[in-house]
Amino acid sequence: MTAPFVLAVPSKGRLQEQAEAFFTRAGLSLAKPGGARDYRGTISGLDDVEIAYLSASEIASQLARGMVHLGVTGEDLVRESIADADKRVLLIDSLGFGSANVVVAVPQAWIDVRTMADLDDVTTGFRAQHNRRMRVATKYINLTRTFFASHGVVDYRIVESAGATEGAPAVGTAEMIVDITTTGATLAANGLKVLDDGVILRSQANLVASRDADWSDDARETARVILDHIAARARASQYREVRTRFAGCDAALLADAHHRFGVVSPFGGPTSSGMVTLHCPPAQLYALGSFLRNHGAETVSVASLDYVLDRDNPLFARLEIFLRR
Repeated sequence: MTAPFVLAVPSKGRLQEQAEAFFTRAGLSLAKPGGARDYRGTISGLDDVEIAYLSASEIASQLARGMVHLGVTGEDLVRESIADADKRVLLIDSLGFGSANVVVAVPQAWIDVRTMADLDDVTTGFRAQHNRRMRVATKYINLTRTFFASHGVVDYRIVESAGATEGAPAVGTAEMIVDITTTGATLAANGLKVLDDGVILRSQANLVASRDADWSDDARETARVILDHIAARARASQYREVRTRFAGCDAALLADAHHRFGVVSPFGGPTSSGMVTLHCPPAQLYALGSFLRNHGAETVSVASLDYVLDRDNPLFARLEIFLRR
């Protein structure tokens, strides 16, 4: 029996809802035949795919071990938990949700500390005065070490955070923190500020592939189908379909429309009757409509696109290149 193709998605909360909505928009409906509490699922129409519902951190771990083929998880977890991440996993596509920044934050009372260079000076002076290093509370140990080293900051030590990291300076368990934030409101409420150059990583949910998974021919074909759905939906979101017909519509006019408005002609030039179908970026719709009417069109219709299937599949091409390296 052929082993299933495993796609891991977050198991709870907003991330699960957003991941399922993302796949649904791409025409890939996730289901739990065993009920809402089941941790295994399916994709309608793809019988060889098994959905594994895991925590976002566990997805990163399973990708590193090659136990899942594709997974939805945050870039912060990938970079933190997987050594040599760029060699072991591929961030195929950013999904547009789960956005948050990993940042260096210090007490607002440190009015003279605005940059990592300032922090370097302060940590050096602190050690000389107190004969110990400043403490940094964080769950992001590897990201912190790499970022601090890139800025030449060495006089610190990490205190691994097991709870609410932002509260560490207030209770005296650390002088500063490295943590993840979306709006910065929680940091501000705890009397902290982000350094001007203290953003370590701008993270969001990504579709990630594991190099060490079993990439049989069947698994690659399944990945191609999944990524084809996603790419088709992404293309559709970039355009609206514009249709019109008029005698003056010719190749020169379409070339001008392409140059001015970023229009593409997916089915070639106009027919003998002057009928043409165009794909136009949403922001240029009115300008294009005016342009076509000024050149003789009586009516221009606009419709939304659900999917645009193209011969090229850039997402799968990226995966194939990654697996060949």
